[in-house]
This record gives sequence, structure tokens and C-alpha cells, in this order.
Amino acid sequence: MLSRLYEQIWADWIWFPEGLGWADLKSHDGLVYPKTSDLWATIPIALCFLVIRQIFERTVALPLASLLGVKDQRRLHVTPNPTLEFHFNTSKHLTQISTAVLSKQTGWTAQQVQRWFRRRRNQERPSKLKKFQEASWRFTFYLLAFFAGLAVLADKPWFYDMKQMWDGFPKMPLLPSQYWYYMIELGFYVSLVFSVASDIKRKDFKEQIVHHVATISLISFSWLVNYIRAGTLIMLVHDTSDYLMESAKMFNYAGWRRTCNCIFTLFAAVFIVTRLVILPFWIIHTTWVYPLTLYRPFLGFYFFNGLLLVLQALHVFWAALILRMVVKFLPGNV
Repeated sequence: MLSRLYEQIWADWIWFPEGLGWADLKSHDGLVYPKTSDLWATIPIALCFLVIRQIFERTVALPLASLLGVKDQRRLHVTPNPTLEFHFNTSKHLTQISTAVLSKQTGWTAQQVQRWFRRRRNQERPSKLKKFQEASWRFTFYLLAFFAGLAVLADKPWFYDMKQMWDGFPKMPLLPSQYWYYMIELGFYVSLVFSVASDIKRKDFKEQIVHHVATISLISFSWLVNYIRAGTLIMLVHDTSDYLMESAKMFNYAGWRRTCNCIFTLFAAVFIVTRLVILPFWIIHTTWVYPLTLYRPFLGFYFFNGLLLVLQALHVFWAALILRMVVKFLPGNV
């Protein structure tokens, strides 16, 4: 029963245009095609990234933070109080009623209870140094990934004429550069999921989780059905602006406000051009509209483009936040 269900799920007509299928992706005559088993390589790669990250943050990020003048503010520690600590673990914020109740239970004034909670929340906040270490790690990866993507794509005809990403589909041999570009990018995003529990939780934490899951699904699926030409273009578009964002964060934590504002404004411009113009009107157009002139629509076509639309919705959400921040940098705004 399970084998029959497996065959139905992975039937050719679901994931490929009519007349094409998994048999077209079998390696032969020295031509190599992507295989499902290749994706297991991303697990050890992700674990290696976790180890490399720890070494990088201690040996590179810490000295760099000291060089740029990143300093943590001195925080006042609260007086241990089991009653307040128990309530804090339940809710980190006070209401008027809970303040009065805790004041009676501890014999403290309402102001003392509120001050204790304020200082206790400050103790929970991540330090600037930890934020800087995370940002510098991501900056380094995204910068290297951006130049690696350019090296992989610069001599490919579909980099200049995106319609060529469908030439011969799905019988497009896998190149060694494409293999390593995919495995390293996917391994990095898997490592981000592994480290989500220890990383700093930001305001857009839920959106970041959705982004990571959609990205991993998109990269994995594009590998399985040999949408690799489209996948490499999508990864390059994302890496183009990410390293600018992380560098702006680094200078922000270092207190270099003017430098941070300039880089962030540049990041906003690159983000809007790549994520709100190039991605939807060039790449998604070539994966959504152009294929309909070649093939009849199939479920895999809708699945792949559906994941792209999830990413695009997140890009619109982030673009709105980015523009709000850029407005704050304008003259006359504090």
C-alpha cells in the first residue's frame, strides 16, 4: 500500500510536463543529473557550518567587534525574588492588577515591583556583541555566496536570456559548479534552522521561519525536478542584497550611525530592485508565464511557483518595513 502511494505521489504527470518524467533524469554516457540522494549531503554540510560559525565568531567576529568599538551597556542585575521570578516566567509584562497582587505578596511598593520587572527584562535582552557576531557571520557567508553565484552564472547563457533556462528541460546535465553552489546554499539554510533555538529572536521571527522553510523547500524541489537553472538565478538574487543588510547591522551595533544609514539606504535600493522588480517581473515571469507557451500546466509547475509567491509575499512585507526605516533616515527625522 505504501509503495503504491509512493508511486502515485511521484508520478511523472504530477511533476513534469506531458511526455517527460523521472526516467529523463537518469545519468548516462557521462552526463550527470541531480538525484534525490544528493540532498543528504546538506546535513553534514549544515553541521560543518555550525562548527565553522562557532570558530568564526570567536576568532574573527570578536576581534572585529573590538576593532569597531562594539560595547555592551552595563546592566543592573535584579535582587533574587522567587515570587517575582515565578510570575516573570509566566508573563514578562505587568498589568495593573498583577502589580498590586505582587506588591502585597512581596511587601514591595508598586514602583519597586515594576523596576524589578524592567531590569529583569533587560537581563533577557541579547547583548550587542552577540548581535554583532551573528550579523558578521551572515555577512561573510552572503558576501562569499554572492560572488560564488556570479562565478557560477557569469558565463551561462540563461543568465542573460532567462528563457534559456527551459532549453532542453528536464534533460539538462548537472555541472560541478551548480552542484556545489546548491549544496552549500541549502546546507547554510539548514544550519539556520538548526541554530534557530540559540539565535536571537527578532520581531520578524515567525516570518523568518516561514522564509527558511519556503527557501529550503524551493531549493530542494528545484533540485529534484532539475529546475536548477532557475534555482541558481533565484539564489543569486537573494544574496545580492543580504550582505548589505548584515553589514548595516554591524555598523549599527558599532555605533557608526552615518555609515549604517548610508549602507542601509543602499541595501533598500538593491532590495527593491532585486526582490520587487527582477524577481517577479523577470524570473517569476519566466517560470510562470513563459513555460505555458511550451508546455501544458502541471502540478509541479504550480507547486514551484506557489513557493516563489510565498517568498514574494514576504519580500513585500519586508519592503514595507524597510521603506519605513529609510523614511526615518531622511533629514528632519530623528
